[in-house]
Amino acid sequence: MKIAYLVAGVPLRGPSGASAHARGLLAALAKQGEARLFAVREHDRRGAVAPPIPGVYTGVPGWPSYLRRWEELREIRAGRRLGERLIEEADRGWLPDRIIERHSLFSDAGLRAAEALGRPLLLEVNAPLCAERARYEALPHPAWAARWERTVLRGASRIAAVSRWLVRWLREEIGCADVIWVPNGTDLPPGDRARGRAALGLGADEPAIAFLGSMRPYHGVERCLPVAQALGARLVLLGPPQPGIEALQPGWLLGQALADALAAVDLALAPYPATAPPWFCPLKLLDYRSQGTPIVATDVGDCAALIGPEDLLVPPDDAGALIEASRRRIGQRSAPFVRSWATVAAEMLAPP
Repeated sequence: MKIAYLVAGVPLRGPSGASAHARGLLAALAKQGEARLFAVREHDRRGAVAPPIPGVYTGVPGWPSYLRRWEELREIRAGRRLGERLIEEADRGWLPDRIIERHSLFSDAGLRAAEALGRPLLLEVNAPLCAERARYEALPHPAWAARWERTVLRGASRIAAVSRWLVRWLREEIGCADVIWVPNGTDLPPGDRARGRAALGLGADEPAIAFLGSMRPYHGVERCLPVAQALGARLVLLGPPQPGIEALQPGWLLGQALADALAAVDLALAPYPATAPPWFCPLKLLDYRSQGTPIVATDVGDCAALIGPEDLLVPPDDAGALIEASRRRIGQRSAPFVRSWATVAAEMLAPP
């Protein structure tokens, strides 16, 4: 099977969970057949943390400052260039059997390529992008953006939605007929607890609590330190540096180093507030579970569907419940559970 994977809005070598998702899925698709990557960019201002990833990169088009109000047109242009590169590859003899695109606002690359090549489009949806951008960034032309989003979503042959909230939204509000629920995955190897504790500088009997992520405002990172202090544990933040928080902060870790760090800690948190978006599928929970690390999460998004049977779920804005659940769960390791990216790819490519 020849698979074209299009990524317009996510830097492939970036540090975020979105980038890790794209890398993991790409590697899994390559095991399903001959997968080729078509992406706009390798990294953004946050830098590149992953090794180089072969593929077709179109780059970000230049855009004059006096047209800043219409910067969405730059995203359209980037997506159009992406679709054109795939069509050019087909003209040279590489015709994909399947086209998969990670849905990006103002990209219709997959839709246009699918129509030109007579191939089905599987659209991977990770958020309601108009709503997300209006909530966390800026959306200068919301009505136009909503029409664009609806047209692209309805034009896909099938949609793989990362959360149950998204499945409902796509079916009931957008009117998409063929929508399947395909949660995230992970490919972390088994971690080495002793090696991880040594790398973090933890004492032999020193309890440790971890948070993994990009430290967005809605991640609830500020809730982690009170939990650690209440339990007499060290806090370990795995992600970008957080000035002013007393914690071990090794920075972004990947692969074996991340697995070792998660195996080294005695509890992992996902303390989202009630204001966090309801549509997300926290990749961190699957990374935690891959090492059997005990989890306490708040009941937001798909957390309830992703934590293990022994893990604990608490209300999103109850600090006391978060501390009490952490006290009960710390040190109570579970059997490692791995939902692999290969499983994700197989579910996405399964026939209707």
